[in-house]
Amino acid sequence: MRNLNNRVSLRVSSERTTDISYYANYRQIISRLLYVFSFVVLLSSCEDVIEPDLPQAEPIVVVDAWVNNQNVPQNIFVTRTQPYFQNEFPTKVDGATVYIEDDRGMRYDFVENDSAYTWVPGAQELGVEDVNYALTVEVGGETFVSLMTAGRTPEVDSLKFSFNEEDAFIPQDYFTGEFLATDFPGEGDTYWIRAWKNGIELKKPSEINVAYDAGFSRGGNVDGVVFIQPIQDGVNPFDEDPENDNEFLPPYEVGDELYVEIHSISEPAFFFLNEVIIQTDRAGGFGALFAQPLANVSSNLVNADPNSGEQVLGFFNVARVTSRRAVLTEDIAQAARDAEE
Repeated sequence: MRNLNNRVSLRVSSERTTDISYYANYRQIISRLLYVFSFVVLLSSCEDVIEPDLPQAEPIVVVDAWVNNQNVPQNIFVTRTQPYFQNEFPTKVDGATVYIEDDRGMRYDFVENDSAYTWVPGAQELGVEDVNYALTVEVGGETFVSLMTAGRTPEVDSLKFSFNEEDAFIPQDYFTGEFLATDFPGEGDTYWIRAWKNGIELKKPSEINVAYDAGFSRGGNVDGVVFIQPIQDGVNPFDEDPENDNEFLPPYEVGDELYVEIHSISEPAFFFLNEVIIQTDRAGGFGALFAQPLANVSSNLVNADPNSGEQVLGFFNVARVTSRRAVLTEDIAQAARDAEE
């Protein structure tokens, strides 16, 4: 009888322990959920739209002087910096004197118009390989100058389209483009590869495509070879589908045109464009907390008077340009499909 009572007592004790443990765990789970809910409410209650009153800095002259050897009008833009939240294009600085000289004794005068300072090619030619060029901009009693040497540019050997089956990001079969070109032997060549789809340039920060020799950076051991694949592929637009979240539009479809240019740029210009990417290709939201702080990018222009306190921003580069154009026809598309089978 005592053994039976002991078994009953043990059973009751075990059931009570199980019930207590269950309710303790339940209360712990509820407490955690309430904590998470309170934390979310606290965060949402802290979201206020603010408009910071930033101090107004003195405007600084900005010279955007990217010219080349193509037989089209060449423009140099002279503007001033403006407040960070001023959401409009800067206006031209009027009354500047803008010209380029080279070590062959030639001078290229840029004439003022409504939006820029322009030089129209004629008998003279800009962008001759290994020629030294000097830019002079006179504005507001200050003279800003810059020096650079035009580099060399390889030919664009060909443009190619490849067929791709639908995937998680593009829910339909699609085509991608690429260019083929070979870097010159000898380290230190730097390039800016620019692309246009149907006449519209790929100009988003994420679409800036620069190369050091045939790779991404100096010392990459890719000198004198075909450009690496990611640079070849940098001529593809990946635009978000406005009608479907987390999906992208096909880069190219039958009938689309791809136009590619390779520009020779100086090594400082290569680093300048990389700085532009860092400063402008920024993720929003939580990731912005870990982004590099905003800062002015470097410039290769200086004030001719070292005793002047007037600064200048912008960049000067004279490029040699090679190019190629291709249209994705139905025959090319079918050949690309067949190549994937």
